Amino acid sequence: MSLKLVKERMRSVAAIQKITKAMKMVAAAKMRGDMRRMEVGMPFVRPVAGLFQRLPAEDKAGAVTVIGVTSDKGLCGGVNSAVNKQTRLLINDEEAKGNTVKYNGMGGKGEAGLKRLYGDRFQATFVDLAKVPWSFCAASIIADRIAAGNPNRLKIVHNEFRSMIAYETEPRSLITKTEAKEMDRAEWSKAMDVYSFEPALYEVWDDLHEFYYGATIFGAQLQSSVTEQSQRMAAMENASKNAGEMLDKLTLIYNRARQAKITTELCEIISGASAL
Repeated sequence: MSLKLVKERMRSVAAIQKITKAMKMVAAAKMRGDMRRMEVGMPFVRPVAGLFQRLPAEDKAGAVTVIGVTSDKGLCGGVNSAVNKQTRLLINDEEAKGNTVKYNGMGGKGEAGLKRLYGDRFQATFVDLAKVPWSFCAASIIADRIAAGNPNRLKIVHNEFRSMIAYETEPRSLITKTEAKEMDRAEWSKAMDVYSFEPALYEVWDDLHEFYYGATIFGAQLQSSVTEQSQRMAAMENASKNAGEMLDKLTLIYNRARQAKITTELCEIISGASAL
């Protein structure tokens, strides 16, 4: 490799390192905003999810609707691959049992990763969610679309934030209106009678259930966004480190080649002087 080519490659690697460092700083800034929204939003989500988790759950056979929560952009490690993998396994498992599957995707990476093999299962996709700060209003619009389909069974797959270096990706079942109607009334009453509702529960049940869908989707996207930015920070830090190591190796190669060239030229000069 000539000195000119090595020098050009060193410049390109140095430019890449500057870009990855800048992307890490941008991800850190975005993560602070997403973390703040998650800290404010999750206390709003957890009581609603806890209310429905008290209901007796039983995973029966039947058509299932799957919600996959991914990001719109890449360069964030394996967060989107993890969601797509779990979604593929879930779809294959349900179809092996003879159940019909419909897919609703949040984020462009879910659509890109699943459409080629599972495009006929797609019901709706929601992209460009990160262009504006995530809000409960946006989650309610998506929840309204989901509820309009009156799913028999509903599962959601998203990344659950644990720490800056850890997250979990597991499918989670949501209780649908159909499942709630089929529950044993005694068990249902035992779970819900500990709460007081105004007006009566039977009058607000449908609205409360749609609110439950919206709160769950709201919380899933909040956690997915924080996970995305934390993993992007780690990915960009690793990329900057790798670029630095590559730059050190190229510098060594350049210096050795330059030294060899200088030595060769000196030998030629000395040989010419001796001949004279």
